[in-house]
Order: sequence, then C-alpha cells, then structure tokens
Amino acid sequence: MPLALGPLPALCVADTLRFATICLSRFSAIEGITMRKTFSMAAVVAVIATLLGTAPASAAAGRVVVFELEVIELTVYRNPDGCYKLPLAAHVLINETNDTVRIYGDPFCLTPSLSVAPDYGSHVAPGSGSFSV
Repeated sequence: MPLALGPLPALCVADTLRFATICLSRFSAIEGITMRKTFSMAAVVAVIATLLGTAPASAAAGRVVVFELEVIELTVYRNPDGCYKLPLAAHVLINETNDTVRIYGDPFCLTPSLSVAPDYGSHVAPGSGSFSV
C-alpha cells in the first residue's frame, strides 16, 4: 500500500511492501536519472556494508562445563561453536570461554535466551534445552 511522504516531492510515494520509493513519470529526465543513481548507489553501499560486516565466525576459546548430578561426570564442551543440546539432567552451566554463552529453553537455540558472561555460571532448569556460543 503506497504511503505519501512529507519531505519528498508530491510525485513520490514510498511503497511500504517493497521498502522502496517510487516516483511518477512527471519528473524530468535529469531528476529521474539522479534518483536512479542515488537508489543504485545506496543499494551498492548496503551490499558492501553487509559483506564487510559479516566476519567469519570462530569458535570460542575455552570450555563450557555442565554439572548434572553428583553421580554423573561433568559434561565438558571444548572450544564450543554453534548450538548444543544440554544434557537432560543439566543443573548448572559454567562458562569458561572468552565469549558470552546463551541458554535457551528449546533444543534448537530458537527461543529467547539467558546470557552467561565469560567466567560466570548459571543454574539451568532440568530439560531446559540448549546453549550456544
């Protein structure tokens, strides 16, 4: 649904479904070319910023330790990277990495999360799901 914008000339409307500005053909050829160049340049800058802003992910250095029960050995994740399902009886998670660990309520790291800073720990509810680094 087109939405008229105040600061633009009366012949331009913003298309909210396509996130673009559309100008009617009453503009002169010079204004139309300038508008297309500006839009094209903005698109190029956005693509370059996206490509430069996405640095390759690296595994966190250190380990995440999960305590379950006194009769079960600690579960240790060395240099974790990505999403890990927590053991079913998980009780305490300790973050010994150099990065923030997020604890999720589901096994796929999709729900809202709790953050655990490096060198801190957190109680986790049994069957709480997963964590990611």
